[in-house]
Amino acid sequence: MPKLYSSSHILKVLDKHGFVFISQKGSHIKLRKSGEVTLTVIVPANRKEIPAGTFHSILRQSALTEGDFK
Repeated sequence: MPKLYSSSHILKVLDKHGFVFISQKGSHIKLRKSGEVTLTVIVPANRKEIPAGTFHSILRQSALTEGDFK
């Protein structure tokens, strides 16, 4: 079973990799990183455990690896 991360941990790692807060609508936070390619990531807020499928979607959106979150 894969390790489940909290939304606060995911937000800290994304912040460390240069993503900035853009907006929040309900319980979803939008983060963006501008550069050669603009990346936008949507993260559910205030969750103790993010489901594995949602976490893999965040990895795909952010172009990071699971190792970046350990």
